[in-house]
Amino acid sequence: MLYNFLRTILFCFDAEKSHNIALKALKILNSVGLLKLIFKSPVNAPVTVMGLQFQNRVGLAAGLDKNADYIDALANTGFGFIEVGTVTPKAQPGNEKPRLFRLPESNAIINRMGFNNNGVEHLINAVKNAKYKGTIGINIGKNFSTPVENAVDDYLISYEAVYNIADYVTVNISSPNTPGLRSLQHGDALRQLLSSLKLKQKELHLTTQRYVPIAVKIAPDLNAEEIQELAETFLNTEIDAVIATNTTFSREGVEGLPHENEQGGLSGQPVMASSTDIVKQFCKIFEDRIPVIAVGGIMSAEDAVEKIKAGAKLVQIYSGYIYKGPDLVHQCAKALVNIGS
Repeated sequence: MLYNFLRTILFCFDAEKSHNIALKALKILNSVGLLKLIFKSPVNAPVTVMGLQFQNRVGLAAGLDKNADYIDALANTGFGFIEVGTVTPKAQPGNEKPRLFRLPESNAIINRMGFNNNGVEHLINAVKNAKYKGTIGINIGKNFSTPVENAVDDYLISYEAVYNIADYVTVNISSPNTPGLRSLQHGDALRQLLSSLKLKQKELHLTTQRYVPIAVKIAPDLNAEEIQELAETFLNTEIDAVIATNTTFSREGVEGLPHENEQGGLSGQPVMASSTDIVKQFCKIFEDRIPVIAVGGIMSAEDAVEKIKAGAKLVQIYSGYIYKGPDLVHQCAKALVNIGS
């Protein structure tokens, strides 16, 4: 009830402005110890994926805390793990505003943020200053100014930079808001990128005696042939996990609504079915050789259960957190305690 009241107020403001207000408010409440009184403690149901232990199966998806400035506050609203970013080697402003749009009739969001962030050095310092001791993933991308043919350089810079502070690193090659980025999901470009990252991983593992898994975040706009090709590449390069999925170009489920024609990626409830189908297809091919983390459209505990039953090992939430609040995180984590996968 409290969150519904607060959401009504926040939804009176521009979407990006209210997003920033809410995060700053959470940080203040956490700093004075009130968050633990307002929200339930994270469900303690440990699960091991990628060789890492997660407090529970429900994580925060990348995109909400781009600069890792709010880790402690967000962790205290129930998440079993936190993924921050997307971060790029150099700071960049992202696309012009407005660039974030709510479609509340469908519990959906359209964004064209464009990897706005303060750069990898800022994020590193923020993670180091966080008190949170749980599992942290760091989502990395390429700078807008870096040509796609040189994208591997940006990913290598960020992967090496965050290696010592990340529990796992997610390679974002599926955002629809950076021109040409999704071309990295195919053919030789993908093989070169992943092979280079795995080589760097091996080198850093030998040097530090610490293994930092690499996950790859993929788009939902894939046909069966593309899924098969991607899966084979992931298996051949021994990627540690796949996160399915990012936002979609599709406007199915939001037809006729205000902001339907805004450019950018659609997330939220309309993506649930297509994203879950992608999870099923990858899990069928992988046969447990590579774990899948499911994200896309989770608006209820039943949605989270459906993702796990489709074969996913973990789930992540973003849009559902905006529309339903922290109670959704707790409900999903509780529902997944005794669900096998």
